[in-house]
Amino acid sequence: MYPVGKYGSPANPVRLWAQVTRLAIESQMVIGLRVAGMMGMIAQSPGEPFRMVAEKQAAASESLYAMALSAGRGDSADRMISAALRPYGKRTRANSRRLTKRR
Repeated sequence: MYPVGKYGSPANPVRLWAQVTRLAIESQMVIGLRVAGMMGMIAQSPGEPFRMVAEKQAAASESLYAMALSAGRGDSADRMISAALRPYGKRTRANSRRLTKRR
């Protein structure tokens, strides 16, 4: 049983699971679109491979910072993990929208 109060509600693990699931689905979509672009199957901007690497570095840094802030506030583990996943989710959603735009 999950404690209620300072550590949140029993619904928090379900929210975390949903966040991870959404991130996994969007990530696979972005990977597929980028691979198709690298193979020449769809149009891709010339800087896409560089962008792919650069944004991963920025997301990792932002993720560590968010997790450290959450830990400093005394948040529960599921909130810390959620805070760490947010920067990745933000980028995968943006990439998914950008890569699926009609050109």
